[in-house]
Parts: sequence; structure tokens; C-alpha cells
Amino acid sequence: MIIKEITDYLEKIAPINVQESYDNTGLLIGSPNNNINKTLITLDVTEEVINEAIKEKCELIIAHHPVIFKGLKKLTGSNLTERLVVKAIKSDIAIYAIHTNLDNVIGGVNSILAHKLGIKNTKILRPKSGGLNKVVTFCPSKYTEKVQQAMFNAGAGNIGNYDNCSYLGKGIGTFRAMEGSTPFVGKKNMIHNEEEYRIETIVPDFNLKNVIVAMIEAHPYEEPAYDLYSLNNTNSTIGSGLIGELESEIPIEQYLHTVKQTLGTKYIKHNALIKRPVKKVAICGGSGSFLIDKAAQNKADLFISADIKYHEYFECAGNMTIADAGHYETEHLVKELLYSLLKEKFPNFALQISEKNDNPISFL
Repeated sequence: MIIKEITDYLEKIAPINVQESYDNTGLLIGSPNNNINKTLITLDVTEEVINEAIKEKCELIIAHHPVIFKGLKKLTGSNLTERLVVKAIKSDIAIYAIHTNLDNVIGGVNSILAHKLGIKNTKILRPKSGGLNKVVTFCPSKYTEKVQQAMFNAGAGNIGNYDNCSYLGKGIGTFRAMEGSTPFVGKKNMIHNEEEYRIETIVPDFNLKNVIVAMIEAHPYEEPAYDLYSLNNTNSTIGSGLIGELESEIPIEQYLHTVKQTLGTKYIKHNALIKRPVKKVAICGGSGSFLIDKAAQNKADLFISADIKYHEYFECAGNMTIADAGHYETEHLVKELLYSLLKEKFPNFALQISEKNDNPISFL
């Protein structure tokens, strides 16, 4: 198998262009056309993880956190990142990162975290704006359904929990086929009027190319006309964090003990506990303090994340409990998630979850 087969599949699940602006996901080291026989899955790339990949004969490491965050201007081994990159290159090991793009999609990091913590009926806590397009094309009546379905199959027409969404408007299209053309309807050098349907549908940026190609291939006209409009609409399926509900109300101390046990964390730091049972829970794996206000606005009883700063614990006192369960602890489930996704798609390909504890934080 070549690396590109794996990365193309992962990028259908978590497209690179839904990553945050500061991030650096995708194939960071290696050629997409390299042949590989085994892959190692990890949260972070450390020297121990690279040594594990060498020992286990894994030619590709898939990590959640990118080993390269900022641009490298030299490779002299003067810092940890340079040493890791040099070691991977010398050992002919490719490295792929799937970070905030996997955080920002339904079915990603926060979804498995919600599943493990018993949070149901989830929705994106802070949906992203933009990244959407309206595609409009015009098609003869008899071919409308064919063209429409081809666009849906390529990734158009999804709005929240609905698919196959479009708008059809009937009208008359006019054109004149010039010399060198092969018109599907009408005659050369004569103005032709054709009853057509206007098909309008929504397409995210990461599916736009595929939808246009599918539309053109399914369209009967030699030169299909189509319009593209960039939208600033909120995309309810892409964004940061999740919010949902527990099956039933649970005393907050009892639920936090469940969180602690489920995630394998030694300590949970929190502000004042609310005086009511927990029902509505917001979560964000990793650093999520930027979502505290959103969780409060959505009337969450509890917000679970990591890397909460001292002054942020003063926020929402008495109205919402803020719990820091650890960065590693709220994200290490990504290894299980990536393994299950890849195993389902490539059942005969060798995959291994790293056995190294790459949590850089220890407790006395």
C-alpha cells in the first residue's frame, strides 16, 4: 500500500482545510507515493515513539499532534523538533499529523470522548462560519435528477442532519451553438430556447472540486453553465467542542469520579461545584478554555477540557463547573479512534497503537 491511500481516506474524514489557522496537519515527512507495510498510531511523536516504529518496522507514524508546528529553517539537531525530524528522515519513516481537523469534525476526537463519557445527542459547541459554497447549475428537465444525484453523491447538499438538500427552479435557458460545437439540443448558428431546471445546493470547500467534476460528468450539455457563490453561513457540522446530555441527571461529584476513571487521569482540577445534578455537558479534548463562554451560553452544567488558566476558574462560578481533566487524558482516545477507522477501511493492513506513554506531564 502507498501512503497516499491512507492519507486520502483520513482527509475524507477530516479534511485538512478545516484545521485551525495555526495548525500544520497532513503529511509532514515522507513521500505520498512511498510503499508501506505497517503503520504506528500515536498521540505525539517522541524519540521513544520513533524508536518503537524502527523496532516494529513501521514505515509510517500517524500522530495527532504535529511534530512540526512552525517552519524549520535548518536541520542541525539543535532542538528537539530538529532531532526528531532528522531521526525520522534517516530511518526512512514518514510522519502524518491529523490534529485540529480531526478535532473539528463530527466523528472526530470530541465524538469519541463524548461516547466514552456517556454524552448523547451532541452538537458542535462553536460551529465555524464560512467554508461553504452555493453551486448553481442549469439542466434540461429530463436530466435534472441524474445531475442532482451525482452532485449529492460527491458531497453536496448536506445541512446539519439533512442530506440531498437542494432547490429547483424552472425556467428557460437560451443559447446559440457556434461553429466547432456539438450541441446536445438545438441547431448550430440558431438561437435555441430550452426548458431547464436551476439546481441550487450547498457544498463545503473540501468537496467543491469533486462536486463540480461530478456535475460536469453527469451533465448532458457539452458546456454546462454553473455559478459558484462563497457563503459566510455557519456550518453546523464543523467546529470546536461538543455539547450534549447525559442519559439521566447525576450528582456532579459522582460524575466527575466517572470521568476520572474513564480517562485515566490522576487529578481533575475544577472550580466550585454547582449545587445541582449534572445533565448538560460540554467538552473539548485538549486546550479548550476558549470555549468556556460558549459552554456557559449554551447553559451547560459542566465543561470538561484541559489547560485551563488560573483566572479562568473564576468564571461561571455557581452556574457552571469547569473541569480540567488533562490535555493528554482528554485526547489519548484519538489512538483508539484512528485505529478503528483505519482497521475498518483497510482490514488487512498492519496497524499498531504505540505502547509508549507519551504524556510529558507527571505527578508526585
